[in-house]
Amino acid sequence: MLEKMLRFLSQSLFGSAQCEPAESEQPGEKESGATEVQTALQGKTAHSSDSKDISRSSVTPKKTTVLIMVAPPTDLQQKIVKAGDKDLDGQLDFEEFVHYLRDHEKKLRLVFKSLDKKNDGRIDSQEIMQSLRDLGVNISEEQAEKILRSMDKNGTMTIDWNEWRDYHLLHPAGNIPEIILYWKHSTIFDVGESLMVPDEFTAEEKQTGMWWRHLVAGGGAGAVSRTCTAPLDRLKVLMQVHASKSNSMHIAGGFSQMIREGGVRSLWRGNGINVIKIAPESAIKFMAYEQIKRLIGSNQETLGIAERLVAGSLAGVIAQSSIYPMEVLKTRLALRKTGQYSGILDCAKHIFQREGVAAFYKGYVPNMLGIIPYAGIDLAVYETLKNSWLQRYATDSADPGVFVLLACGTTSSTCGQLSSYPLALVRTRMQAQATQEGGPQMSMTGLFRHIVRTEGATGLYRGLAPNFMKVIPSVSISYVVYEYLKITLGVQSK
Repeated sequence: MLEKMLRFLSQSLFGSAQCEPAESEQPGEKESGATEVQTALQGKTAHSSDSKDISRSSVTPKKTTVLIMVAPPTDLQQKIVKAGDKDLDGQLDFEEFVHYLRDHEKKLRLVFKSLDKKNDGRIDSQEIMQSLRDLGVNISEEQAEKILRSMDKNGTMTIDWNEWRDYHLLHPAGNIPEIILYWKHSTIFDVGESLMVPDEFTAEEKQTGMWWRHLVAGGGAGAVSRTCTAPLDRLKVLMQVHASKSNSMHIAGGFSQMIREGGVRSLWRGNGINVIKIAPESAIKFMAYEQIKRLIGSNQETLGIAERLVAGSLAGVIAQSSIYPMEVLKTRLALRKTGQYSGILDCAKHIFQREGVAAFYKGYVPNMLGIIPYAGIDLAVYETLKNSWLQRYATDSADPGVFVLLACGTTSSTCGQLSSYPLALVRTRMQAQATQEGGPQMSMTGLFRHIVRTEGATGLYRGLAPNFMKVIPSVSISYVVYEYLKITLGVQSK
C-alpha cells in the first residue's frame, strides 16, 4: 500500500520537529532585536500538555517564553526547497512554502486515511502491522508500538490526524506510491506511438516480481489496442506519405483505396511488426530507465517530474535506437502493395539488398528529436491534471476512477502527439523515400523546407485526423484489456 511512508516509519529515518522553550530573558537584559519568530502553519498550535508544563514551572515573576522550531537537517531543508520551489530559483519564498504545506498536507491526509483501516480517526499498532503485512513485511507488535511511540504525544498509543501531520509535515513525500499505483500512465495508455515515459514501480513491486506482470499486462493491452486501431494507423501513414495539395486523400477515400487495392485484410498491413516490437521496446526502456535513475544520483523511490522527464527521455532514446529498424519495417509494410513482400523477413531482405544497412535508420534523427517534446508535454499535462484532481477532489482516497483516468490520459497523449507530429511526419516520409520511385532523397531539414514550400504549414499535419481518431479507442481498449490481464496475472493494485 503506502510503502514509502511505512518504510519511513519502520526505519525511523527522521526525528520529529519539536517546539522547545527558549531561555527566558532576565530583567534588565538588553533586547536583541527580533527575539521571536512566528511561523503560521495551517492548523498547528502549541500542545496543551506543553502549556501545562510551562505554567507549572513558571513561578513569579512571570517570564516570557519564546517557542522556536528546531531546524531540520540540511539535506532535509534541501528536499523541502526542491519540493516547493516552483520558479526554480533555488529559494523558497513564503508563497511557495505555503503552497508546499497545503500540497503536502493533502498527501499526508490521503496516507492517513489509507492506514486508518477501522475508519475511526486513529491509527493503532494493529493497523500499522496489517498495512506492512499487506506489503509482505512482517513486524512484531513491539516494533509497531515503537513506531507509534515516536509520534504519540499524549500517551494513548494511538495516532490521531494532528499527531500524524505534526510529525510528518516537514518531511516531503514527492510522490506517494499509492498515488502512483492508482495513476499509472504509460502502461495503460498505449496510443501506438512508442514515445511515452516508462513506468515507475515501488520497491515492493520490484522485490515481489509484480513489475514484470504489469509490463506483460501493459504489453498485451497495447497489442490488442494497436490491432483494433490498425486500419486508422495505416491510413495515417498513407496520408503522411502520399497526401498533398494535388492529391488530397480523405478518410473515406483512403479506406476505399486500401480495400480496392488489397481487400479488407490490407487494412492491417504493418500491424504484425507494430505488435512484435512492443515486448523488446518495453523491456529495454524499463531496464534503461532503472539504470539512468541510479546514474543521476537519485536515492528516492520515485522521481520528480523534471528528473523523470530526463530519465524517461534518455530511456526512450536507448529503446528506440535498439528497435528502430522495426519502425522502418512497419512503415514499409504499411505502404507496400499487394504481393510486394511475402512477410517481415522478406521485406527486411529486400531493403538490405537494395539500400544497405543505412536504410534501416532513415528518419532516425527526427524520431529521436520527437521523443523530448512528446514525452515532456505528455508527462507535464498528465501530472498537471493529476495534481489538479488530487487538490480539488481527493479527500478519502487517491483513486480517481476510470473516467478521470481515461480523460487525463487521452488529453495528455493528444497534446503530446500534437507537439511532435511534424517530426513524426518527416520521419515517416524519410522512412518511405525509397518506395517512391524517382522521388528525391532529402535530409530532415530539406524535407521540412520542401513540405512548407509546396504544401504550407498545414502540410506538416497530414494524417492528423485519423491519428486523433484512434486515440480514444486506443486508450479505452488498452485500459479495459490492461485491467482484465491484471486480474488474470494476479496483479494487486494496492
